[in-house]
Amino acid sequence: MEHLPVMYAEALQQLAIKEDGIYLDCTFGRGGHSQGILERLGQDGRLLAFDRDLDAINSDLAQAMREDKRFKLKQSCFSELENLVESEGWAGKVDGILIDLGVSSPQLDNPERGFSFLRDGPLDMRMDGTAGVTAAQWLAGVDEKELVRVLFEYGEERFARRIAHAIIERRIEAPITTTRELAKLIEDVVPFKEQHKHPATRSFQAIRIEINRELDELKDVLEQSARVLKSGGRLVVISFHSLEDRIVKRFIRAESGAKYNPGKLPVKEVDIAKGILKKTAKALKAGPQEVVQNARARSAVMRVAERV
Repeated sequence: MEHLPVMYAEALQQLAIKEDGIYLDCTFGRGGHSQGILERLGQDGRLLAFDRDLDAINSDLAQAMREDKRFKLKQSCFSELENLVESEGWAGKVDGILIDLGVSSPQLDNPERGFSFLRDGPLDMRMDGTAGVTAAQWLAGVDEKELVRVLFEYGEERFARRIAHAIIERRIEAPITTTRELAKLIEDVVPFKEQHKHPATRSFQAIRIEINRELDELKDVLEQSARVLKSGGRLVVISFHSLEDRIVKRFIRAESGAKYNPGKLPVKEVDIAKGILKKTAKALKAGPQEVVQNARARSAVMRVAERV
């Protein structure tokens, strides 16, 4: 296998794969996790993988893996998980679900996708390049107040107002259409630089999250995952920034134990809604050796829950 995803060994271990189990890989990407799951499945095991990105769906590896009768691969977004599972007749029968969030290396490495400020290319940023508006189109029409909100909430960018105003002013002269244009504009208006971090990092993240509805999709897939898992089934989520991890953490906490705390009110225990998940361990981080080999692993956080 040429490419090992971040926290590969930990993901497979936490899925607790059974030879005859049913598993979902919600972000096929380069196929690393899917290959690892298939290697551990017997002839009666099944794996359904999906991805929003047509480049992933049409890759040479994906075509080769389709020869395995235990494996299916479909183009889809997170929020379609429950529909995909029901179409297979697997509702309530799934043994494990893996969700590996964020942008894949092939997406970042391809300048034409517009995800990276390190390579000049069209300002696109769509996970599914066949649907929705591009980042350039969104920036051309968004009002300043909404742009500030997105940069601040999704990028946690403290210079959101300054950057948003500069973008609005620049687009009056000409539309911003390339990654290099946007990155340079942000670099010029940010008053001082963080060590080891490009000034455009947070803004690119925020715009990508907005045009792909990433946080809404994450909330949808978490709720749907809990519903389709069987008793004892595992949910494994790998996130790469605090916004995603916070959503995952809060979801697992809300679905573990009582969902409503009555305080001192005289509420009967039978009337308190119970969660359907339990946390199996504390949040996991990549080991020091993996962090040295792959800098992206430094920010990875894995959370695991089990259906009760």
